[in-house]
Amino acid sequence: MRKITVGMVLFPGFQLLDIAGPRDAFAEVRILSKGECEYEILTVGTTRGTIPSSSGLTIVPDRTIFDPCPPFDTVILPGGLGIFQVLEDSTLSEWLVRQHTSCRRIAAICNGVFAFGAAGMLNNRTVTTHWMDAARLSSMFPKAKVEPDLIYLKDGGIYSTAGVTAGIDLALVMIEEDFGKKMALDVAKYLIVYVRRAGGQSQFSPLLEMQAAGDSQIQNLQQYLLDNLHLNHTMASLAERLAMSPRNLSRIFSKECGVSLIAFLNDARIDAARRYLESTDHSVGEIAKQCGFESVDALRRIFTRRLRISPADYRQRFRSNDITRPELQKPLRPPLTGSVS
Repeated sequence: MRKITVGMVLFPGFQLLDIAGPRDAFAEVRILSKGECEYEILTVGTTRGTIPSSSGLTIVPDRTIFDPCPPFDTVILPGGLGIFQVLEDSTLSEWLVRQHTSCRRIAAICNGVFAFGAAGMLNNRTVTTHWMDAARLSSMFPKAKVEPDLIYLKDGGIYSTAGVTAGIDLALVMIEEDFGKKMALDVAKYLIVYVRRAGGQSQFSPLLEMQAAGDSQIQNLQQYLLDNLHLNHTMASLAERLAMSPRNLSRIFSKECGVSLIAFLNDARIDAARRYLESTDHSVGEIAKQCGFESVDALRRIFTRRLRISPADYRQRFRSNDITRPELQKPLRPPLTGSVS
């Protein structure tokens, strides 16, 4: 029998699914291999006694970071609402650094990666986290390169993932590394999940998070664009609307919003397109016209490049069976002659 020892760290307020998902995936390996392969999993608490999860369910850990532990092959740290209360815990930071030095791989699920940053483990590393925490992670640990759209990422012996259910994606990656692709596929089939999830986090997250200050010229322009996505906007026409040069508009927009005007417009069009895909029966061609794409091919190209999933696949995955949004069912506008892209 081949046995791999895994330590799962628990802190008050940890996300239960971050632990339960990978643990169930690992447990299936022993069943599917008929006992020839096994993950031996120990939970390690940051405090003594019962540890509450963020959902209120509690776990009594097998060990604590104050106790002797067996040599771990793999260490996994979950995320959760409580992670920001343990960032200044020097004992946890020192324990993580020791494990990183001695074990084969160490992983953080969701915002658990903040604890790696607090321990000084992210310098010159490329990592990911939940899309809602990506900007905060970049701000707190500027020496880390944060990739906000990835479901999981591996940089040397440090693994990081997006939020919550991405812990299962992580476990499947590890199972494939340890016991081969067939085993990972068999576990994925049993759990009824994809062994490799299509697309990145952007398919779940809103794209338009960067908004200008209220009542500014740029904020008014943003609203105008959102209300008129079907029009054939150009940098020159928008600059003329604000009585400034295209170069000055480009500079001011990027400064106030953190993204270029063209990136904002494309993201706005993609967000609108996916609302139509989720909530209407409109064809992809009709949606392309309504959202300001110059052609069906342009919509498919930009949509797939940004979300890493095609419009057709997106509609299949996210379409609501109860189409109840009349504002999206209005007649579509005439075809466009072009768009910013």
